[in-house]
Amino acid sequence: MAAEEAAPELVTMEQIQTAYEVVQSSPFCVRTPLLKQVEGRFYEHPKLSLYLKLENHQITGSFKVKGIANQLKHLPADVRDGKRDLVTMSAGNYGKAFAYTSRELGYKAHVMAPKAAPSDRITIMEGYGATVETYPTADLVAAVDDHVREHGMYYLHSFDDLNIIAGHASIGLEILEDLPDPDVIAVCCGGGGLVSGIAAAVKLSGRKETRIYCVEPETANSMDLSFKAGKAVKEGNFHSIATGLSPPCAGEHTYNHCKHFIEGVCCSANVCSRA
Repeated sequence: MAAEEAAPELVTMEQIQTAYEVVQSSPFCVRTPLLKQVEGRFYEHPKLSLYLKLENHQITGSFKVKGIANQLKHLPADVRDGKRDLVTMSAGNYGKAFAYTSRELGYKAHVMAPKAAPSDRITIMEGYGATVETYPTADLVAAVDDHVREHGMYYLHSFDDLNIIAGHASIGLEILEDLPDPDVIAVCCGGGGLVSGIAAAVKLSGRKETRIYCVEPETANSMDLSFKAGKAVKEGNFHSIATGLSPPCAGEHTYNHCKHFIEGVCCSANVCSRA
């Protein structure tokens, strides 16, 4: 008789609330506004009220810093003491926040970036003091593994990490503070850390009727393929002009959270409109 599969590890409401307090008190994070009834800026739809959460108002330009703020609270002592460097892989948005917060806290940061990463993001990360190396997307994981194994660095994952998911969940709680009963929440998805956190926060807050959808480019649909395969896909030709939405693979933690908390994945305008 086959052994039963272990239940996936998901963030708890207690972890989310603790991370929320970390984010709200962090000097690196901004409490961003939720713009109300902005549907007229996009298209006329008399039965739709559209809201936008402006995480682009963060110091480094994206939501990533909220996840990092919580990750940094869980660093081992030898990293906090400066005995080990930090390493990550990122196309830019996580890398910028990673480099910025590392500089502010006095940590040495190393970023493994895909060759397709925009040059301005590389410049910004280096400007924050990070050492940046570029590799083909398919080689990023191996590059990180090498730095961990050969140089003893501590790896902070840019999306597939319970602490970063809990940090991003703070955004879900902020949304509910401004809009207590949303009907639908659509969240962009690269690796899935943001949608995982928001979905967990909303559903664990008791909003069972709120429908949450992961939105991906058709050519960088790792979560869509994972849903179809019934597991996190590890290989694929993921590419998009939005390089931050083209991870090298789907994450185990993010797939499990999405499978548990969201209603589905949208990869086209038609699918999104039906949702």
